[in-house]
Amino acid sequence: MNKSTIATSILMLALGFPLAISMVSCSATPTSESTGQYVDDTTISTKLRAKFIDDPTVSTLNINVETFKGVVQLSGFANSMAEIKQAELLAKDTSGVKSVRNDIHLKK
Repeated sequence: MNKSTIATSILMLALGFPLAISMVSCSATPTSESTGQYVDDTTISTKLRAKFIDDPTVSTLNINVETFKGVVQLSGFANSMAEIKQAELLAKDTSGVKSVRNDIHLKK
């Protein structure tokens, strides 16, 4: 090997290693999301909150929405069973939603 080949190999290694590390750090694990998945989940939650605002039955202030890997978690309190059911229906009808966990409780 000549000096030029060695220098090129070292340069490629120096540039390739950080790139490989950055790609691994953006990948998903069972307990964390990739950057792209985080953006997708944030989009799902935002779309669903917008649906809640437009719906006369659902109170946006009392129902929380969290999304992780396409699974929507609804929590909070509702004034009626109709509100609980409507929130779940809106969630299931949102693009990108894989499933819905409905933990909304009826106010007493």
